[in-house]
Formats: sequence, structure tokens, C-alpha cells
Amino acid sequence: MTEKLKVIISGGGTGGHIFPAVSIANEIRAKRPDAQILFVGAEGRMEMQRVPAAGYEIKGLPIAGFDRKRLWRNIPVLFKIMKSRAMARRIVEEFQPQVAVGVGGYASGPTLNVCESMGIPTLIQEQNSYAGVTNKLLARHASCICVAYDGMERFFPADKLVFTGNPVRQNLLDETLSKDDAIRALGLVPGKRTVLVVGGSLGARTLNESMLGNLPLLRQQRSVQFVWQTGKYYSEEIAAELERRGKPANLVVTDFIADMRQAYAAADLVISRAGAGSISEFCLLGKPVILVPSPNVAEDHQTKNALALVQKEAALYVSDADARRTLLPLAVNTVTDHDKLETLAHNVKQLAKPHAAADIADRVIALAEAGR
Repeated sequence: MTEKLKVIISGGGTGGHIFPAVSIANEIRAKRPDAQILFVGAEGRMEMQRVPAAGYEIKGLPIAGFDRKRLWRNIPVLFKIMKSRAMARRIVEEFQPQVAVGVGGYASGPTLNVCESMGIPTLIQEQNSYAGVTNKLLARHASCICVAYDGMERFFPADKLVFTGNPVRQNLLDETLSKDDAIRALGLVPGKRTVLVVGGSLGARTLNESMLGNLPLLRQQRSVQFVWQTGKYYSEEIAAELERRGKPANLVVTDFIADMRQAYAAADLVISRAGAGSISEFCLLGKPVILVPSPNVAEDHQTKNALALVQKEAALYVSDADARRTLLPLAVNTVTDHDKLETLAHNVKQLAKPHAAADIADRVIALAEAGR
């Protein structure tokens, strides 16, 4: 009788870590319905809600990241790391996984470190073009490192690298939803070009200020309409400002888009931050995009993500500092330029790795079976 497959998946902190982790878990379960999968995340972070909602058990660690700007604040962090490592050891000893997967974020550090010390094979999934600190530290003892960008031997041992791409939310691939149906569902006008502005679930101040600062330009557009996700953090402030200034008729505003499949289907052009997960979705869907990298991320990795696409003429780029002035004029010019949209769509589609989650799942299962 075949031994039941037991896998730990650790990491999180942002949707860019959680969505790939859940996609990998879903593929493992599809290939091995007997698999027991346990997630380990950081207490108080979004994985503690998102993972159970996806149907998986998760345990939380009291882990926190280092404050690189205010070093004196890191003394409590050291104690949290020590406590998290002890808790991770108990979790691993009780669950007894055959393999562990790290998807990045500081929550994966203690769990994979413990697994490596116990001889349990580990697989790292690095989403970005510039490797995260946790993954770089874990890479030395990892069995396999799955990446989504060229040139990652700068950070990791070349003989461990596998180019798989990034897993994405599987429901985005539903081809039964037509563009016209998506347009109507969002309260938009069929026949107009549509720009989707999305800054993540919490929003992005720069994108929001770029929209507010260009309301007159939006009003002038007769053939273009806009869907603007403000993020819940900014929604009340923006609603009050639009009440004062008047909301353009060709603008749909929402604090959160629950169905991104629908929003992407409606959009001719997307304005977005440059998180690795989002970029992988644009590649998979062949969606023209203007990337505005967040400056508030480690090692400025979003700019590196964006430029990796720009160099292949697969996306447009606007710096955070220039966005308030140049972003919306560029968006209007781009979305009304059919040839430019076609070029961007074609080039970004060439970078897609539609089987990323399945390929990673195969590697995870192989590592588990090889270690028996």
C-alpha cells in the first residue's frame, strides 16, 4: 500500500505569495487526492484567512520581518524568530511531512530551516526577478528552486534551478466568460475601450492620486471608460473627494474587486503595480499592461520585475515618481492605439507559463517519493 503523501507549504504575507501556494496545493491534490497538505504562515497575516477559505489547514507562527531602517526595533523580532523556530519544529515533528515547499515571505524561514535540519527535502518557489532574503538563505540546502525569470543563477545554485514560471489563480483561465458579459456585469458600456486600474486589495496611494489628479482628462474621453479599484484603505477618502469634485460618467469606482477574472475579461489595458503574481497573470491572459512598480518593497524588486518585461516589449513602465503626471495620458494614448495593444498582448503572451503549478507539483511529489 502506497504511503500517504504529506506536504508542508510555508510562507505568505501577501497575495503574491498566497495565491501561488494555494495553486500548488490544488495541483498536488489533483494529482494525489490522498495528499495531506498543511500550511504554515505568519499570525495576523492574510494567509490565516485565505488558506482556510481555500479548504486547507494552516498553523500560524509569531514571526515578524526585520525593520531594516530602524535596527533598534529588531530585538523583539529576534525573540519571535526563536519562538517561531521552536513552534515550527513541533509542527514538523507532529505532521511528519515527506517534503516541504517554501513560497517566500519570512514565515517560510523557520519552517523550511527546521525541515532542512531534519533531512526533509525542500523546494523553494521564487516569484520575483530579484530573489527575496528568506529564499536566498534557504537556497543552500534546498533540493530544488523553481523560478520565473531568467538569470536567477545570480542568487541561487544553477544546478538546482528549474524554470517553471509562477502559478496563478486557476479561475482566471475560465474561457466561458465573454468580454461583453464582463462589461455588462461591471456596469460598463459595450463598445468602449476599457482601462482597469488596480493597486492590490489595500490599494496604492500613487495610483489613486494619479486618478484623482486627472479627473478632467477622464471626463474628456468619449470612447474610453475606466474601472478603478481604490483599495479598502482609501475608499472612504476617495468617495468623499469624488462627491466633492463630481465623478465622471465613464468611471466605475469600487473599493475591492472580488472577481478579477471578470475585471480582466473586460479590460483592454491594465494599470497595475509590478508584483510577480500579477505579472504572471497578465502573461497568461495576454493582457496589455502599464506597470507602476511600488517603491516600498525589498530591494526594489518590483522595478526589476517590470523592466524584465519592458526589455521584451511586453509591458509599458512608469516610475512611481512620474505616475501622477504621465500615467493617465499614457494610458489614454495606449488604449486607443490598436497596433500598440496588439503588440503588447502578443509579446506578453509569449512569456506565459500556463502549467507552472502542475510542473511544481510534479517536482514536489517526485522529491517526496525519492526521499522514501
